[in-house]
Amino acid sequence: MDTREALLNTAEQAVRRWGYNGFSYGDLSTKVGIRKASIHYHFPKKEDLALALIVRYRKAVFIMLEAIATQHKPAGQQLTEFINIYRQALGGCDTLCLCVALSSGPDSLNKDILSEITKFQTEAKAWLTSVFELGRSDITITKVTDPEKDAAACLALMQGAQLVARAGGDIEEFETAVAGLISRIST
Repeated sequence: MDTREALLNTAEQAVRRWGYNGFSYGDLSTKVGIRKASIHYHFPKKEDLALALIVRYRKAVFIMLEAIATQHKPAGQQLTEFINIYRQALGGCDTLCLCVALSSGPDSLNKDILSEITKFQTEAKAWLTSVFELGRSDITITKVTDPEKDAAACLALMQGAQLVARAGGDIEEFETAVAGLISRIST
């Protein structure tokens, strides 16, 4: 693995665990085993690092979503897999989805990072809208009346459920929060 990738991987875990303001280049330097000057070579400012992180993360998540749509034809299965992405991102309540972690401190982020977060959320809602539309037609998601509103509510639920579970240190908080949505999935 090259230095840039090692920095991105280490920084992503730091942001997901402690938030954007919860780590420094000094922390990365120690973890990766390089000088701080080397970090600045790849990412002159912390904002540059955060922007690279969110762009990389957004692309990776949407590759996963495309694979889900291809591999799991019924909408109910697709929605189940989407929920699993957020469940797994919790890491036993030690971490959050990168977008959730960054979104929880928007005042520290520049407009480019916020724009990428908005892009992630817009694309996630579009993907979910298609899932709810399919769920209404293939009858694997019940009570779908407005796929766009269902998509927005689902995304907000996943992100909020992560925050509640993480704050309480209890994965059951996540499970309780998503139980109503899961009960709408029929197989």
